[in-house]
Amino acid sequence: MFGGQVAEVLVNEVPEDVYLLDVREDDEWRAGHAPGAVHIPLGTLGERADEVPRDRRVYVICRSGGRSGQATMALNQAGWDAVNVAGGMQAWEHAAREMTADGEGEPRVL
Repeated sequence: MFGGQVAEVLVNEVPEDVYLLDVREDDEWRAGHAPGAVHIPLGTLGERADEVPRDRRVYVICRSGGRSGQATMALNQAGWDAVNVAGGMQAWEHAAREMTADGEGEPRVL
């Protein structure tokens, strides 16, 4: 999607206990997200970038990989070691990886 400019990893290759940055909007996050993920919407990443650790690889995820690709490019250009999760939460859900939701109901991807 980004012409080979962004490092990507497949959903099944995302290790356990990594720093997983979810850049989706609040309603998407509430509907379903990976346990342990950190939520910083893409629109606020610039002002909240100091919350993202620089001492380890950052795995970035969104719904399908577009917004997380943008965030990955921006983070890498600013000195982070970031990688895009290919296919985003849609691929995460399809791979039957664990998900949780804020509130009632089964987790789902909006």
